[in-house]
Parts: sequence; C-alpha cells; structure tokens
Amino acid sequence: MKDKKPIYRIQKDITGVNRIFHVLALSSLFLILSCPVFAQNKSQGNGNMPVTAAVKPMTYEDSTIVKDRFFKALIAKTDENFDLAAELFDRVIQLDPANDASLYELANLKKIKNDYNDAQQLLEKAVTINPDNEWYWTSLADCYEKNNDFAKLEHVFSELIRINPDKPDYYFDLANAYFYQKKYDEALQAYDKLEQLTGPTDDLLANRQKIYLKQGKVDLAAQQLEQMITDNPAQIKYYLFLAELYNANNLSDKALKVLQTAEKINPNSGLVHLALADIYRDKKDYEACFNQLTLAFAIPELDIDQKIKIISGYLPKFPDPDAKASALELSRILTVAHPGDAKAYAVYGDMLLQNDKPKDAKEMYLKSIALNSQVYEVQEQLVRIELGGNDIDGAIKDGENSLSYFPNQAWMNYLVGVAWLQKKDYNKAIEYIKTTTSLESQDKDLLSQSYSALGDCYHDLKDNKNSDDAYDKALTYNGDNAYTLNNFAYYLSVRGEQLDKAATMSKRSNDLQPNNASFEDTYAWILFKQKDYNGAKLWIEKALTDDKTNSAVKSEHYGDIMFYLGNVDAAVDNWRKAKAYGDQSPVLERKINERKYIE
Repeated sequence: MKDKKPIYRIQKDITGVNRIFHVLALSSLFLILSCPVFAQNKSQGNGNMPVTAAVKPMTYEDSTIVKDRFFKALIAKTDENFDLAAELFDRVIQLDPANDASLYELANLKKIKNDYNDAQQLLEKAVTINPDNEWYWTSLADCYEKNNDFAKLEHVFSELIRINPDKPDYYFDLANAYFYQKKYDEALQAYDKLEQLTGPTDDLLANRQKIYLKQGKVDLAAQQLEQMITDNPAQIKYYLFLAELYNANNLSDKALKVLQTAEKINPNSGLVHLALADIYRDKKDYEACFNQLTLAFAIPELDIDQKIKIISGYLPKFPDPDAKASALELSRILTVAHPGDAKAYAVYGDMLLQNDKPKDAKEMYLKSIALNSQVYEVQEQLVRIELGGNDIDGAIKDGENSLSYFPNQAWMNYLVGVAWLQKKDYNKAIEYIKTTTSLESQDKDLLSQSYSALGDCYHDLKDNKNSDDAYDKALTYNGDNAYTLNNFAYYLSVRGEQLDKAATMSKRSNDLQPNNASFEDTYAWILFKQKDYNGAKLWIEKALTDDKTNSAVKSEHYGDIMFYLGNVDAAVDNWRKAKAYGDQSPVLERKINERKYIE
C-alpha cells in the first residue's frame, strides 16, 4: 500500500440494478443445486478463518423458498428498506447457512449501521464457503481495517493476491500490513514482487525509502536514490528526494551539495530553489535564502498558491521592517511571474497596505478585481482604503458595485452607508445601515458601530427619539464604544437633556481614550451645562492642550466658561480666537460685540 493512503483500497460496493446482477451471478450456482453442500477452505493463509460445517441438503421446496426470499431481500435493499432486507437475508441464512451471497449482503447491511463486529463474523463465514470471491475478501478487509487488525489484513491481502495476482494495489496493501507490524523485510519482499509486475515506480521508491529509514539504514536509502540519479541524471525529482533524505537526517551539507548540482542541471526548477532556500534558512544564511526565494518566485511554472503560502509565513514576523520588506518584494515578483492571476495582485495589495502604502495598494486591488470580480474580500479592502483616504465618491461607486455581486455582505452595506453619511445623504445612509443590522446577528462590533451610525444620521435629521434609541442599542452591543459614548453624551448636552447620564458616558469615553481633545471638550461642555464651571475650565484646558487643530468650537467653549467664571476679558479673547479659526456665526459675533454669553 502506498504511503499516506488508506490501509487498503478495496473495490467499493455496488448498488442498484448492477448490484443485483452481480449477486445473481454469485448465487446462481448454489441456488440450482439440490445436492449436499460442503464448505471447503482453499485458502493457504494462517488458518485463522472459521470453517463452516457441512449442512444437510435442501429440498426442492427449501431451494424455492431461499430463492424467493433472496430476491425479495435484494429488492428491499434496492429500495433502501434496509431493515426488511436484513431480516430477509437473515431468514435465508437460517434456512441455508452456506448461502455465502446472503452472508455477504447481510454483512454489508450491518456495516451501514456501523456493526462491524457482526459484519466481520458473517464475512469470515462467507470467505470460508467461497474463498475465491474477491468481493468477499475486500469487504472483510474493511472490517479488519476498522480494528487495525494488521495480522488478519496480512492474510486477507495474501488471499487477494492469490485470487488476482495482477492487481498492484493488493501488493501495496500487503506491504503496508507488514509495515505496521514492523515486518520490514517481508514488506520489502512484497515490493520486490510488485516491481516484477509494474517495473520501478516513484511509489515503490518512496515506500522502500520509508522502510529503510525505519530500519535506520540511511546509507541504503541514499544508495537507492543515488542509483536513480545515475539512471536518470536529468530527473530533478530524484535530487530533491535525496536532498530531503539528507536534510531530514541532519546531513545538511550533503543536501546542499546535491541541490547545487540539481541547480546547475536545471536552473529553472522552482522546487530546487525553494529547497535551497530552506537549507540556507536552516544555516541562518538569510541573504542566500532570500535570493533563492526571489529566483523561485520569478518562475511562472511554480505554483502560485505555494508562493502565497510562503509570503503568508512572513506575517507572524511583522512588524519587523525586514520581514515586511521581504514579503513586499516577493509579492511584487509574484505579479510579474503571474500577470494574469488576480490572486497575485490581491496579495501584493495586502503587502503594500502592510507597508503603509494605501494608494499603491488601491491600484493593485483594482487590478485584481478587474481580473476576477468574484472575490469579496478584495473589494472590501478597496472600499476601506477609499473611505480611509476620504475618497467618498470612490467608496460609494466601488461599494455599490460590490453589492451588485454580494448584496448580503453586512460589512459592505455598512461601509457604503458610512460613505453616504459622510456625503450627508442621511436617508440613503440609513437605508444601507439598516440593511446591515438585518443581515448581521453575531458580530457585536459591527452591530454597535451600525447603531451608532444610525444615531448620528437621526441626530442630523433632528429625529432625537430615534437617535437616542439607536445610541442606546449601540451601547447594548458594546458598552465601551468610546465614540458612541462621546457622541451620545455631546448631543444630550447640546439639548440640555439627561445631563447626569451624559456626564457618566462622557467620563467613561475619556477613561477609555485619554488625551482625546474632542472627548475632553465634550466633558467640559457637559460640566458647563451642569454649572460646574471650575470643573469645566479644567477639562477645556486639557482639550486645548491636546488639540492640534486650532479648533474654533473649543475656543468658543473656553470663552463661554471664562465668562461664567467672571473673567470677561478672557472670554472675549477666546471668542475672538474662535472667529479667527473660522467660526463666522452671528451668535459668536454678538458675544464679541456685546461682551456676554448668548445661547
């Protein structure tokens, strides 16, 4: 049996009409006989198979009943009425214990119910009655395999070779049964017989190698491969096998020498370059390793998925700049070697994004989508980049195009909704974001963000009730969503409603994200509304210290607070700063001119 294959490869059971004809052929001999039936064991195995005793001859009437029940059982089995079929086959066996076809059929019905013990006993009787039936033995092998009974499997495959000596699979299976019993010499003998049948093959080579290594005969394994190289000097695969053998046994210098020879014979073998890269990496010669990888990646014949797996291996090493740079260069080479493969551009886009090059990443994602528009993840990355780069129109265009292919993607609906929110088309934003909430039920982060965005939309539409309800729902999914806490708190303070609730939420947002000037300004304004002017002054000064934008709103708030603290000159100075920073509102102008606070 070949390495990494099931313990046997028996012929599968047949069903339906073809199955019926098969069983009819099996049963025709004993159904027409009226003479005594005696079981004979022709097998030459280890003698562990039970022998069925002789049974008395059936009368003509018995034979007719057996035949009728047998065909009724076959019909029931074909109709998948397995319980009735099993009952009828069992009744046949009660009347005719030597009916090997019924034993076989009933055993297979037992297997359907995973009753392998009973199935095994039935099949052992069947092969004793009819030891030359290949189907019976292969079905019995299935039972022994379930129990890892390799000794009995050895006997079964020996019998199958007796019956069908020209079938290579049985030799592989017999050798494998020997192997698992650690009968390595016997397994090698089975392979020798197989080679007489098939000639030398790579499967034989690999399985012999496995045995030699189990026996600790590395030199013998190497000699076998060296002979294959001598006989086939242009076959690179044998150099690779030999190098792998040496490397697995801590003989890396020998492995390197073999691979260097292979590289000279075929410098365009991507597998050789990858194997050399592994050797150099193990030797900690990272420059040579990377050079070999670049050579391998430039070869179009080397599987792109294998290359992508190698690039993915760099990800755990991020944020190491060398790892990022290496992954970026390999992904660039990927697009050169595979210019028609969308995956190449998608991977390159990912690596560009990891290297903080969103503009270039966007270009690669667009190329990937042009080649294959059916990969959703690439389209989502593209829209995220556009939103992050404030390309709102691009995000809407590409997002809605993506939704034409993937209408049920919750995240894409959310991203398009946010884009419309930034365009201030609140009704369209609500439409997309509501779709998100109807599609998603598990992703609490997405649901929190979605209801928070709905709160923003309703606020701008002056629908305070729906806005408050949406913010409250957002917080049920994530009570520590700092932006939701801040926005909800600020809008309540502007309306002068539920100020205690607003203060609690705002304080929590500042605990979650300290030194955020916008959050600090919100808390200052809530304290102002609560008439805690000293507390408000403390927090607005924090906000101004952390602010890097010369915010007109914060300067105006500082002026309002200073007015109520009795420092009118400081109030007017800050109102004037707000005007200089761009606030041209009539109310601000009145504050400056009348030197007093105005709502």
